[in-house]
Amino acid sequence: MSVVKRTIHWLDDRTGIGAFAKPILEHPIPPGTGWWYVFGSATLTAFIVQIVTGIALSSAYVTSTANAYDSLQFITHDAPFGNLLRGMHSWGASAMVVLIGAHMARTFITGSYKFPREMNWLTGSLLLLFTLAMAFTGQLLRWDQNAVWSLVVAASQAGRTPFIGGKLAEFIMAGDTIGGATLSRFFSFHVFFFPAALFTFLAVHLFLVLRNGISEPPKIGRIVDPNTYREWYHKMLEREGVPFWPDAAWRDVIASFGVVLVIMGLAFFFGPPALDKPPDPTIIQAYPRPDFYFLWYFAVLALIPPGAESVVIIGGPLLLGFLLFVLPLVANKGERSPKRRPWAVAVVVATVLMVGTLWLAGERARWSPNFEAQPLPASVVNAQSESVSRGARLFLSKGCAYCHVIAGRGGLRGPDLSRVGDRLPAGRLTTRILNGGTNMPAYGSILSPEELNDLVAFLQSRRSPDAPIGGGEGTAP
Repeated sequence: MSVVKRTIHWLDDRTGIGAFAKPILEHPIPPGTGWWYVFGSATLTAFIVQIVTGIALSSAYVTSTANAYDSLQFITHDAPFGNLLRGMHSWGASAMVVLIGAHMARTFITGSYKFPREMNWLTGSLLLLFTLAMAFTGQLLRWDQNAVWSLVVAASQAGRTPFIGGKLAEFIMAGDTIGGATLSRFFSFHVFFFPAALFTFLAVHLFLVLRNGISEPPKIGRIVDPNTYREWYHKMLEREGVPFWPDAAWRDVIASFGVVLVIMGLAFFFGPPALDKPPDPTIIQAYPRPDFYFLWYFAVLALIPPGAESVVIIGGPLLLGFLLFVLPLVANKGERSPKRRPWAVAVVVATVLMVGTLWLAGERARWSPNFEAQPLPASVVNAQSESVSRGARLFLSKGCAYCHVIAGRGGLRGPDLSRVGDRLPAGRLTTRILNGGTNMPAYGSILSPEELNDLVAFLQSRRSPDAPIGGGEGTAP
């Protein structure tokens, strides 16, 4: 221990780090700050995990469209600890998004954005924005089919912006099409620009926390008055304040240690996200899915009416940003207690329920084809002729099973065809298959007459035992 003490004393004498760190560690904070106040430091810990694992991954990642995918395969399967590092980087991004959301929710519910901490809230909102930007740019660096087409979707959304949409989409893709320049640009933003912005605003945010002090736990009747709050706050700290270290910091240490353990555990047991197939620009019928923290927004875009897409895509983020910006400017005084601000609790609960519900919808993704659909077993096909057997095989090989379900097997994007023979006669089925319909491509150019007859025969066999031959005149498939 004497060696450790002498080393610390030497460093302090040569660098003066003690004079810098001591006021930070010993600065007084209000009494009663509990576990609800650890989300900020936990988010910082997740960010540090991202920096450490990101540096390690970048040492083996190749920023080239010809080699990026293979370099990730090497990292995942061959590099020492590569699979663990990729997993930690992926789960760390998820942890960072969740924790910063929890931190902002706690700040909102307790009214901690009120005077004199308005700028704390605004810099925190920018940190949320850059965190989401980091998460999005990181997804493209996987350089697989899902990542590339996710960027195509994002660029098309940006292209809807009035006046500057074309230029914005061109900036995102670093040109007219996705290529090497796109990957280099996203790598630069993910590794340099966005982390630099996060470090900058994080430093400002922490400086403001030290300058304005940590908000005290709210109490009913304790009103925030900009004319008197500062004086009251400093007198309260003089009477009741406790030093940050160790009276409160121990909770931050435990929470941060827990965050690292959870990230490592998830990475060890579940690993990184599986890579999709290498990007292929010739496959235009792709249905990319974002990572889980964007999955709820993916559901929003899938469920809104087509006529409202531009309004939601452009207006939604702008409205959210506007509300986050004006909140501390128009509501910076008054009650802070959640018991006197039930609307604040209701907003957070409603947001969690909305995002959770949409996330579940996005996870199920009924509107997306099921590319893992398997051939129908003989017990389901129940072939009455060789034509029906061939039609059952065509139902899978031509992609019908990706969107339509039969006897609980297949996709959910289109109507259930388990009893389609009860509803539609052969002529209606033939017309729909040849000409297509809403969200259904026309198959007239890719089916021979024999294949068409076999497919119709199979669909006509999908009927209940007592249904009349020829079907009814119900809705189209």
